[in-house]
Amino acid sequence: MARILIVDDANFMRVTLETIVKEDKHEVIGGAENGEEAIKLYKEMKPDLVTMDITMPVMNGIDAIKEIMEYDSEAKIVVCSAMGQQKVVVEAIEIGAKDFIVKPFDENRVLDTISRVLHEFEHIS
Repeated sequence: MARILIVDDANFMRVTLETIVKEDKHEVIGGAENGEEAIKLYKEMKPDLVTMDITMPVMNGIDAIKEIMEYDSEAKIVVCSAMGQQKVVVEAIEIGAKDFIVKPFDENRVLDTISRVLHEFEHIS
């Protein structure tokens, strides 16, 4: 079971993701509606994984990923994007995001991606 921070400016998207991850026995420890909130909550709560929307007010997901990765190079971030945003997804992966899921969410794909990121990128001491 992982502790997950969900970042999306649309409340219904946060609720949808929360419902999906809770069905897989993960714990949602917080939700943020912009990148600035995401950074603050990440530092406070140290989640095991972050789902990060790209297009948000105040601070977008790309800038938030950069800042979180500077703070914690081991951060596990999964980008959530709409179809047609491949260029931004590639940029997110290049700066440290581990994978991506496409909106609208497919429950199995979301859970598979989260599971893979949590296990593939476990910190090996």
